[in-house]
Amino acid sequence: MSAGGAFGGNRGLRPVPPEKGVFPLDHMHECDVEKKDYLSCLKSSSHQSDKCRHFSKKYLECRMAKNLMARQDMSELGFGKETGTEAPAENESKRIDG
Repeated sequence: MSAGGAFGGNRGLRPVPPEKGVFPLDHMHECDVEKKDYLSCLKSSSHQSDKCRHFSKKYLECRMAKNLMARQDMSELGFGKETGTEAPAENESKRIDG
């Protein structure tokens, strides 16, 4: 006999929530313009997301402003404070090996 349950599920173990938590979907289409701008940019840049980071940032800012996700500092999401683009970790590729 299996201890897993009727369909192989683990009975008795508690599920672990996702690290960032659950956020609501945009059912009211409050951030559709930002989403469409980002997706359009991805399509025109052959899905190179680094070229569309400013649209990604605008989309995340919209979601936070409309309470569709928890407010978080943009630097924690990979955006630098100074220029609004990359976090300081990107500068690693510019180091000089000696």
